[in-house]
Amino acid sequence: MNKRALISVFYKDGILELASFLNSSGWEIISTGGTSKHLQENNIPVTDVSSVTGFPECLDGRVKTLHPAIHAGILARRDVQSHTDTLNSLNIKTIDLVCVNLYPFFEKAQAGLSQEETIEFIDIGGPGMLRSSAKNYRDVIVLTDPQDYAETVNCIKADNVPLEFKKRLAGKVFNLTSAYDAAIARYLSDEEYPRYLPLSLAKGQSLRYGENGHQSAALYLNTDYSGVLRGMEQLHGKELGYNNIRDLDIAWKSVCAFGLNADGTVPAGEDDVKRLVPDAAEGSQICCAAVKHNTPCGIALGDDLPDAFKKVYKCDPVSIFGGIVACNVKVDVLTAARLGELFLEIVAAPDFDDDALQMLKKKKNMRILKLKKAPAQTHEYIAVDGGLLVQQSDRTLLDKWEVVTKASPSPRDIKDMIFGMRAVTYVKSNAVIIVKEQSATGIGGGQVNRIWPVTQSLERSSEIIKTASEETADTGGSPWSDSKPARVLASDAFFPFPDIVEAAAAAGIRSIVQPGGSVNDKLSIEACDKLGIAMVFTGIRHFKH
Repeated sequence: MNKRALISVFYKDGILELASFLNSSGWEIISTGGTSKHLQENNIPVTDVSSVTGFPECLDGRVKTLHPAIHAGILARRDVQSHTDTLNSLNIKTIDLVCVNLYPFFEKAQAGLSQEETIEFIDIGGPGMLRSSAKNYRDVIVLTDPQDYAETVNCIKADNVPLEFKKRLAGKVFNLTSAYDAAIARYLSDEEYPRYLPLSLAKGQSLRYGENGHQSAALYLNTDYSGVLRGMEQLHGKELGYNNIRDLDIAWKSVCAFGLNADGTVPAGEDDVKRLVPDAAEGSQICCAAVKHNTPCGIALGDDLPDAFKKVYKCDPVSIFGGIVACNVKVDVLTAARLGELFLEIVAAPDFDDDALQMLKKKKNMRILKLKKAPAQTHEYIAVDGGLLVQQSDRTLLDKWEVVTKASPSPRDIKDMIFGMRAVTYVKSNAVIIVKEQSATGIGGGQVNRIWPVTQSLERSSEIIKTASEETADTGGSPWSDSKPARVLASDAFFPFPDIVEAAAAAGIRSIVQPGGSVNDKLSIEACDKLGIAMVFTGIRHFKH
């Protein structure tokens, strides 16, 4: 008996070669709709599925292969006599190869179509045939991926299709259909935390290694084409590694917290700022950030990008070495020249001037990335042994703006306090940032108590102000408006003791912004009042573990 193949594909890559081989090898080819037409137009004989089922395609093509003549022919076990007898009694022939890929729901889910239009891209018959074939993989070759066509042809030519190969193909079926169903579930569901978590990710690329050289790694991307990495364009440099991608994620989120010039997005939480802090008139939103080991080592706003980068570099000229720099505006030639003086793993921006790009390309290994979208991630996932932790992304900046001290912050300090709370959100907790003129001058984070990052950030800030003062004396110019200490301290969480206030006062801090909520808030407030410091509670903690 001649073998039969059912071919029904949306993507036609490689299908003519496969079908031509099967036809020349004596296989009967069954097909549907557009695939049938495509094969016939290329002089490959096809048996229409309707002649097999004895039933016409109907409901605008919604029903084609959902018929016992198809599924019984696929699912019948050849080594079970009763199955053979049943097929004979029903005049049903076996189907020995099924080649199917699915309607493009992955692509259409984010294509801006109406829900009614999108639903029509939910494939029903295709997954049904694939699952039937995969279940009966001992007797049926099932193909979903054009990359498997050539190996299948070679096996058939050799009259030897190994069982392990067929099992591997079956595994790819359920791998595909599980992701396909998960994408549909995510599209249709409005539950924030459903009973079953539908993740739908496709392998983007293998990575050279993970966090360390002995760890393997890969990048998976959302199948619905959402997310910043899906729109990323690499303009130059080596392939991205695991650590590069982790750091890039934080760097891009950090600068986009102040808006993205390329698509006109506004900073997250901007409505709350305008409502709660009307005195916080926004100035420049041109932002630059440097990230090392998954935490910012510099972040600043500037009158222009060279100004912002100059402040970022001054914040920590040591740690920026081998780090990542991200900008929320197009990179100009002057900034590119300064970036080119450093060893950087990545420079990321929404665009680059032509001359700036050519200048950066002189750095052979520097990765130059063009990112077109602002982050829109609603939830974050952290793997733990045996499961995933899922939480909402931290996108609420303020819950209140409560001046809890006798002293009130100046308008200048208020702007720096808002900047500080945005920036500290992306620093590993416990996190503290010292701010001067909407620039971090000292960053402390990743510590197990709160006084250490305070001490660390204040010491770093003092070094920067001292350096700035020396430069002013040497050059007559000023990288800052003055050489006085920074005035603002921003903390991601409350203060358990007044020692933090005392250390801040000794370093010249005049305003503190923090969430509040400690049982010892009263002690910190009293210390501020004694030392003449203004303190504001925001009501929102920004831990980042």
